Amino acid sequence: MNIDFEKSNGLVPVVIQDVQTLEVLMLGYMNQEAWTKTQNEGIVTFFSRTKNRLWTKGESSGNFLHVKETHIDCDNDTLLIKVSPVGPTCHTGSRSCFQTNHNQNFIFELENIIADRYANPTEESYVNKLRKKGLNKIAQKVGEEGVETVIAALNETDVDFVNESSDLIFHLLVLLKEKGKTLNDIALNLESRHK
Repeated sequence: MNIDFEKSNGLVPVVIQDVQTLEVLMLGYMNQEAWTKTQNEGIVTFFSRTKNRLWTKGESSGNFLHVKETHIDCDNDTLLIKVSPVGPTCHTGSRSCFQTNHNQNFIFELENIIADRYANPTEESYVNKLRKKGLNKIAQKVGEEGVETVIAALNETDVDFVNESSDLIFHLLVLLKEKGKTLNDIALNLESRHK
């Protein structure tokens, strides 16, 4: 990646985006040294213009930004870094430094919650109880919720339809996890079909 640090007096803007939800979390700046440290450690380090030094996001709060992907713009002077954030990104305690609607991509977050339930099962977790019943039961629940969604769409209120659709999507996410697939797999498949 050939970054043009000279264009803006040694600093380039860096857009930080959640790799899972695609929410823009913050904007910072990097010099060559911050970029090298970020690459070497896999954790985002900026050049703080106010502190006039390197600053690793999370160095005092523990809310690190783990690098998952890096991209450069067409002019080689702006970076997009997709991260897996630990905790809130903003110093105010908010998920994002921007005043966007919280959980605007909650389905992606729900996919992470389900994955966490798989990795760290607890007795009270519905996902854990469903998982213990096996693939057949999970698939059956998707079928049941699909039928209930159709019935709600044809014969019930909009509130009922939204509730049943939510149940369908939740159980489909569990089935995807059980089969080792993700929403990204579905998105890529749908994109490949688009003409």
